[in-house]
Amino acid sequence: MKTVLIAGGNVIDGTGSAPQSNTDVLIKGDRIVGVGKNLAIDPADISSSEKIDATGLTVMPGLIDAHVHVTLGEPRTNDELFMHRDAPTSAILAAYNVRKILKAGVTSMLDVDGIFNIGPALRDSINSGIVEGPTMRSGSYALMTAVGGTAGKLIPDSGTAGYAEVVRNKEETVLAVRRQVKEGADIIKIHVTGSIPTRSGEIQVWTRDELKVVCDTAHDLGVRVTAHCRGDKATLDAVMAGVDIIWHASFLGDAALEAIIDKKVPVGPVFTFLANLSEYGHKAGATSTAKSIFAGELEHTGAKLREAYDAGVKLLSGSESGFSMTPYGHWHAREMEVFVQHLGLTPLQAITCATKDNAVALDEDGETGCISSGYRADVLILDGDPSK
Repeated sequence: MKTVLIAGGNVIDGTGSAPQSNTDVLIKGDRIVGVGKNLAIDPADISSSEKIDATGLTVMPGLIDAHVHVTLGEPRTNDELFMHRDAPTSAILAAYNVRKILKAGVTSMLDVDGIFNIGPALRDSINSGIVEGPTMRSGSYALMTAVGGTAGKLIPDSGTAGYAEVVRNKEETVLAVRRQVKEGADIIKIHVTGSIPTRSGEIQVWTRDELKVVCDTAHDLGVRVTAHCRGDKATLDAVMAGVDIIWHASFLGDAALEAIIDKKVPVGPVFTFLANLSEYGHKAGATSTAKSIFAGELEHTGAKLREAYDAGVKLLSGSESGFSMTPYGHWHAREMEVFVQHLGLTPLQAITCATKDNAVALDEDGETGCISSGYRADVLILDGDPSK
């Protein structure tokens, strides 16, 4: 079992505390066993040890990306994603791209949904050492009703297509959840809202009772449920139905905000995608009107989520990596910047969202995301000070 001493660095521990200057971190195997001044390697471990001089450098927890689509392959359009993907190529490409994510400083991630049920197999390949990548938790297909998700009429009336699995009634819902769990899904994702060509924005496409069927079935099997919600009532119904993590929470109103705070349901706003569209959308053909809508959603939802954060709700940091606007390996730290700019968090608070607090997305709270004895040794050494 190898011992590593990272000596003399400025340690950001992930808890929000001020950086600790000239501090050592001692690692044995895959665990942190000490944090403090003037630590030493046990003489019995010298032959299998390494010392890293981190003087003048920052030592911090590896980033956790709570919202990745590692199997999608950066499509530019829904047509490309739904009509021009095959399983063998997609699996090979995902194994290639997951290494980019690791090299960007992400040591753990949640793959929220994907195509061809590749995610669980990729997770198992990483765990067995076949593929190099972050520690990974994975969903399967996103559950939808026949109204659809974010791909309009490309969503079929039943069965699977792209990242979608369409269920038509309670019996199909229960069967789909149970099958996804059997096939290795760590979480179940529901598209509570979706878009259709004749309506602006996204509309709610599940009832609260239907959502509760998903939650009850998954929870009975010890599996958590996450939900894509762009709309106030959608968020409220998802929370009240028992969803464990809310994504986006767009256009949040007072009732939904109160429910989130009351139940302390973590929210991953996934603002990086909106921020990129707002700033760079013109390069992808977005109009100035569309860009202003994206910017407006950032400000409105951001203000509400700051209220939730101040009331003790965990804000999760996710990049939405997997689309052409959020390519793998590039934007995994952007959400922290958006939290500082649009929610008014301090850099240390934003780092906590992307490390210690983000561990809840993996169901690994207390296991990773912190530089402290007993935690998994997911550690970054940086040239610079991200706390400023």
